[in-house]
Amino acid sequence: MALKDKVVVIMGASSGIGEATAKLLAEKEAKLIIAARRLDRLEAVKEAFPKASIHIQQADVTNFEDVLQVVKLAMDTYGRIDVLYNNAGIMPTAPLVEGRRNEWQRMLDINIMGVLNGIAAVLPIMAQQKSGHIIATDSVAGHVVYPDSAVYCGTKFAVRAIMEGLRQEQRENNIKSTIISPGAVATELYKTIHDKQVADELHQAQKEWGLTSEDIASAVVFAMDTPDRMSVSNMIVRPTTQLI
Repeated sequence: MALKDKVVVIMGASSGIGEATAKLLAEKEAKLIIAARRLDRLEAVKEAFPKASIHIQQADVTNFEDVLQVVKLAMDTYGRIDVLYNNAGIMPTAPLVEGRRNEWQRMLDINIMGVLNGIAAVLPIMAQQKSGHIIATDSVAGHVVYPDSAVYCGTKFAVRAIMEGLRQEQRENNIKSTIISPGAVATELYKTIHDKQVADELHQAQKEWGLTSEDIASAVVFAMDTPDRMSVSNMIVRPTTQLI
């Protein structure tokens, strides 16, 4: 199916990789349902593409009812869902000894349960369709562990495991499972880090390495645009000079 015919739901579409993916797909004439907590950001994306087929919905991925409403909007509008892109995530890194339990819980709720909520909402529809594609933004941190990021890495390892389980369980229903694992990308993710010095250092490194949200969006769209017989299970996209 050509991209311009695909119905794509993007969770976490208000900034960064999600926003860049929405814009790229709008240019390619996909049919979009974009969702996030910041409604004004979604409205700006829609206004930038007045001729595109874009519907917006305010939603928090930690709230399953919100996610269900996004899926309902897609079904009411288009009658099918070809792709769900679970992109929402946070990265409040800190040493374990600091015991930031509230931050840990928030990461679990968004990074893991947010993905599971999306899967739970859309998978019965895709199973009935006997087709579909579920994509999640993972991370290099889902493949390696490094200091001060143990919980964040843990959430991304979990997403990697969940998405592989999804692939194995649903392959005979022609449902694809893809994780996109970026390295350092210049997004707003650094703003979720509590320690301002650490956040600023990461942001500076992201800018120096030069990988953009648009770079990752091109990888997401590549995975979406593969023929039915081809499934990209995992794509790691790093800045060329990144060590980890």
